[in-house]
Amino acid sequence: MFRIGCHISSSGGYLAMGRRIDALGGNTFAFFTRNPRGGAAKDVDPADVAAFLDFCREKDIDRLVAHAPYTLNPCAEKENVRQFALTAFADDLKRMEYTPGQYYNFHPGSHVGQGMEIGIAKIAQVLDQVLFPEMTTTVLLETMSGKGSEVGGRFEQLRAIIDRTALNEKLGVCLDTCHVWDAGYDVVGDLDGVLTEFDRVVGLDRLKAVHLNNTKNDLGAAKDRHEKLPDGKLPLDAIRRIVTHPALEKLPFILETPNDEAGYAAEIALVRSLHG
Repeated sequence: MFRIGCHISSSGGYLAMGRRIDALGGNTFAFFTRNPRGGAAKDVDPADVAAFLDFCREKDIDRLVAHAPYTLNPCAEKENVRQFALTAFADDLKRMEYTPGQYYNFHPGSHVGQGMEIGIAKIAQVLDQVLFPEMTTTVLLETMSGKGSEVGGRFEQLRAIIDRTALNEKLGVCLDTCHVWDAGYDVVGDLDGVLTEFDRVVGLDRLKAVHLNNTKNDLGAAKDRHEKLPDGKLPLDAIRRIVTHPALEKLPFILETPNDEAGYAAEIALVRSLHG
């Protein structure tokens, strides 16, 4: 089953999200567990979740990729920022159990001058505090563009976080096509080589989702500026190779392109046509 979707607003609740992605032509989607800039999350309505799960079974919507708030920085130097990351992360993972067996994606964070090794160690420490044996959610480390002091711009950094986390069977990776290109991985000219390198360093069994984004930047720019699928530096032939690659095509593809809903509907249809 080929799965393609986009970010959906969670403001109307779970069933509203399911109906929205179905109307847009998708069969998977991403949503923010709380305001993307942080803050408290809305209470979960069990009846709404139950109706949503019934709707998803009817429409074959699956592989949800929930997204942590952008302000979540588990390797921050400031203790209050790190404490927010710990509190929000733990709360989100408890809430994810309302929709068992799905994904929770987060940006590993920025070490803000402390150094990569300290950043990696701090991220693993937070993961050790929030992961629990009974959880059904897989937590996904997102590949990053490497801008500034970001952690996750190299596959080796993700591997180091995984290796230092005790319950690392609960961890996977979300590959962002804009980010890896901006980080210097040539998914246009050498997709096979990039995936071979990912397999060598991390393991393709850890790859659980793809953020399908084009980019405004040249290869290795380390800037992280998303673009609409037809308009960026990744040609549509490269997008086709990504969505049809045997190592990727069964993963959920999530669009994070700068679009309104009409734009997302058009891109979902475009990706379906590219996949064939």
